[in-house]
Amino acid sequence: MADTLARHPGGAADALAALGHEARLAIFRALVRAGDEGLPVHQIQERLDGMPRSTLAHHLQMLKRAGLVAQRKVGAEVVNHADFGTMRALVAYLTEECCVDACAPAPRAAARGSRAEVEQTPG
Repeated sequence: MADTLARHPGGAADALAALGHEARLAIFRALVRAGDEGLPVHQIQERLDGMPRSTLAHHLQMLKRAGLVAQRKVGAEVVNHADFGTMRALVAYLTEECCVDACAPAPRAAARGSRAEVEQTPG
């Protein structure tokens, strides 16, 4: 996915669009918090106050199409988990392609106020 984002910014747009819906963002957050183990559908439903299964399936499919969620069969259950590689690639893409200088850390003096400014401040 990292290569896809670098070569096709539409991949980043698809991922951001998928996360741009409140329910999908909540699902993704639950899966990120679950870690590599992931969550079966019924546990996601519990964490999202009983979202209807068909609605949850729709949102999971959109996240899956965007590359943000992967699924695996464990017995009769489908376990969903966040694709951390895609998540990292999206953050890297945004940082490298969108931030330019705006995301650079502020110089230490500017962040806290320079020593000269602090010393000249009337007390």
